[in-house]
Amino acid sequence: MNPAPRRFPWTIGIGFVLLALVAGLAFWFARVEARTADQPPLPVYAQVADFSLTNQDGGVVSLNDLQGRVWIADIIFTRCPGPCIRMTHQMKELQDALPKDDSTRLITLTTDPDYDTPAVLKRYAERNGADASRWLFLTGTKKQVNHLAVDSLKLSAVEKTPEERVTPEDLWVHSTIFVLVDKHGQLRAICQTGGDDVSWPAEKQKLLAEAKQLEREP
Repeated sequence: MNPAPRRFPWTIGIGFVLLALVAGLAFWFARVEARTADQPPLPVYAQVADFSLTNQDGGVVSLNDLQGRVWIADIIFTRCPGPCIRMTHQMKELQDALPKDDSTRLITLTTDPDYDTPAVLKRYAERNGADASRWLFLTGTKKQVNHLAVDSLKLSAVEKTPEERVTPEDLWVHSTIFVLVDKHGQLRAICQTGGDDVSWPAEKQKLLAEAKQLEREP
């Protein structure tokens, strides 16, 4: 009598299936990394000059404090009746989308430093869910803020005359873009945040991908 055929243990079969899945995922991730590595480097638009500003906790922040980190910056003012709150919500989306262990920092400058003191910025930051360890709100004198915002980051901030103001809070015309800075303090990319022809979800994903690309640079 021929011996009965040996049954293949089901646990071994599951092990082979799991091994195949792991190998497939590893291959997929390797292809994604390869495609990302083949991306051309982002252009360098400008070198950020050294600066000294004050954050929402009253601490001094300079360019040296951001060396070795990628950062995303914008400019708003807390009394803004226009696009500022939308931009702040969008920056919050970026904060939430970044991995918890990511070293990328978020920087929000104020066009209105006479009003936006560290205490005012701190309340604004807390109201909008900012993580103070990752998202800094910076103020200083108008000259100090303009030195970073206008001269280095190529953002604009123009104070309206009393005759131009529609409301008492209608104080400034300013950029509504986000800018991306690399680990060496170089301006590398610009992200649109609003407009009829702008898809914020697409712009957000592009900006996050560009930040990740800069994170991999030495």
